[in-house]
Amino acid sequence: MKTPVSTYRLQIRPSFTLQDAAELTGYLRTLGIDWVYVSPILTAEKGSDHGYDVTDPSTVDPSRGGPEGLSALSAAAKDKGLGILADIVPNHMGVASPKQNAWWWQLLKEGRGSKYAEAFDVDWDFGGGKIRIPVLGSDDDLDELKVVDDELRYYDHSFPLAEGTYASGDSPREVHERQHYELVGWRRADADLNYRRFFAVNTLAGVRVEVPWVFDESHKEIVRWFREGLVDGLRIDHPDGLADPEGYLARLREATAGAYLLVEKILEPGEQLPETFDCEGTTGYDALADVDRLFVDPAAEEYLNSLDARLRNADAPADYHAMIHATKRRIADGILRSEILRLARLVPESLELPFAKVADALAEVICCFPIYRTYLPYGGKTLVESVENAARERPDLATVLSQLQPLLLDESSLLAQRFQQTSGMVMAKGVEDTAFFRYTRLGSLTEVGADPTEFSIPSGVFHERMARRQQLLPLSMTTLSTHDTKRSEDARARISVISEAVPEWELFLGTVQELAPIPDGPLSALVWQSIVGAWPADRQRLQSYALKAAREAGNSTNWTDPNQEFERKLATAVDAVFDVPEVAAALTNFVEELEPYGTSNSLSAKLIQLTMPGVPDVYQGTEFRDGSLTDPDNRRPVDFQARIAALAELDDGAKPAFTDESAKLLVVSRALRLRRDRPELFAGYLPVAAQGAAAGHVVAFDRGADRRGALTVATRLPKRLASEGGWRDTTIELTVNCRDELTGATYGAGAVPVATLLEHYPVALLVPTA
Repeated sequence: MKTPVSTYRLQIRPSFTLQDAAELTGYLRTLGIDWVYVSPILTAEKGSDHGYDVTDPSTVDPSRGGPEGLSALSAAAKDKGLGILADIVPNHMGVASPKQNAWWWQLLKEGRGSKYAEAFDVDWDFGGGKIRIPVLGSDDDLDELKVVDDELRYYDHSFPLAEGTYASGDSPREVHERQHYELVGWRRADADLNYRRFFAVNTLAGVRVEVPWVFDESHKEIVRWFREGLVDGLRIDHPDGLADPEGYLARLREATAGAYLLVEKILEPGEQLPETFDCEGTTGYDALADVDRLFVDPAAEEYLNSLDARLRNADAPADYHAMIHATKRRIADGILRSEILRLARLVPESLELPFAKVADALAEVICCFPIYRTYLPYGGKTLVESVENAARERPDLATVLSQLQPLLLDESSLLAQRFQQTSGMVMAKGVEDTAFFRYTRLGSLTEVGADPTEFSIPSGVFHERMARRQQLLPLSMTTLSTHDTKRSEDARARISVISEAVPEWELFLGTVQELAPIPDGPLSALVWQSIVGAWPADRQRLQSYALKAAREAGNSTNWTDPNQEFERKLATAVDAVFDVPEVAAALTNFVEELEPYGTSNSLSAKLIQLTMPGVPDVYQGTEFRDGSLTDPDNRRPVDFQARIAALAELDDGAKPAFTDESAKLLVVSRALRLRRDRPELFAGYLPVAAQGAAAGHVVAFDRGADRRGALTVATRLPKRLASEGGWRDTTIELTVNCRDELTGATYGAGAVPVATLLEHYPVALLVPTA
């Protein structure tokens, strides 16, 4: 199997095509990258900037470069000695514009008798044999239908007509009644939908890749890439939505002749990938959480909890576990109610259980789930515990729960299968997309794949986790930023300094809330932290983020029924950053207070991520400081020419100060090159302890098997380090003579002062010279 040493994620879109990626391969090779990692490239909804709404799995998207673009990228990559990792989307297809999706169009036209009725996950019996499509403003909008060119039209929406269902003189309503689909008001999607979606996105319809011919037809083009040597590995999007992830991975491995596979799987703390998953690991959110927590000061937890309580006008801070139970329940009873009701319809009538109680009980079990899903029989114990917790939470449902448990544990049952597909949906929407915008004591902790109740970890715990990663998942990806992270790595690095500057944070927050109040205490903490992390940023970026954060939180406004008065006040507060001098000054002063320490965190986290066990990924552009916030902000165009020029200057001998933007590029390029060119230096993992007064501020590890590998030295909690008097007598024992890849400085074996090692940068990357 060909495996990557490192990857670089590129967002392929109409404005940055596969041909553009091909032209960038020379820079990526010089940077030190081993594989190019591209976002989905199959034909997607026209105008899609992300590509996860595939409408035609049989072709490479012409707007993204088409098959010629893929060939060009593959040829350029091979010429530079690079591999290609491609992102694929097996769980769902885009159906926003039915005419663009031949599968969906034929299904709507032919209904239950269509070949593609087996491809999509439709509950035909619920809905009278028709697919419910929630596109109308309301059910009364049927009067707005028109028949044009043998199609049923609703404004810009077009739908097919079944054979023989329209004759001259028929009213559009009459024609609509004869179709295999029913157009309904969009609000009915919450409870009345009868096809599986990606989460609650009505325009992404679930696909049943567990059906052999569906797998074959939807993967024919992907298999061609491997047969023709165009692609070397795959990143599988949202495997938790599949009916049989284990079976899917086994079949994909076979179809790609044993290629490198990664799954976009979120592991909760302590959770492991099932051993039966035939893949190399995950896309790295678990690694991100471990790295981030090295840079959070544990001493701040009590103070930030106290502030959180005050912001909530409460006697105590938010109870995270109670919060996520409530937010998951909100989702299960709200936008994903259709999925819960479908599960309830699968419970045998012979049990004679009240339908409403069955639905209530199923939702309660899901809301008590501590992980995204089980993969029966793997995870059966977790399911039993969740049922037990649900019964404690809701004693009135205990009897129903006891009868449901054996059904949910029966891996051969359709109920158990669909339950597993549904629990992850509720978790994602209830936690990542709701609670993470409500639990706001420190924004760097609420990141995808993380549990924010784990406030900080000491170096010893980090080393234990890295040793386990080296042993169990050495080819799993590591990352700090992705297209899905809530805040980029550098924004989080600066926000984490707040844990070392709580009094300054309280003063800043009090000042801006007085001058430009956001009338939602917890949200104000999130918004102002995010502005601090992203700064400098333009007005529109911050306005878009604040509005999305407020609606996702769903406390003071929401997506379906926006509170216009609250949103006006929120917009006014964000505008104050640009329009009110006192607010601008407060922000500038606070950012300047955090900046050197945020930069230290940024460089330290990056070097650790690039040299720790696993396959490091660099998200496009993050070799410079990047203060992006949640999507679509993190998908903005990247100025690659500036990075190419800066790298050339570094290679000509430029020595940037640690606060210069190119300092991060220095760290990234030197670490990537070393991993690629000297793999023997990364064959193991050994913690390296510092000695002296500031030993707790050092994170150091040797990637050799015998203390003769690449040695990473990084700084943690830099603001507190400075306030305590700096490194003082702190030393690290070198077992051999070494050279720092970042500065060129050399050191002899023996005890070396950390102050000497880190004189120029908060990090060092040492390589044996003898």
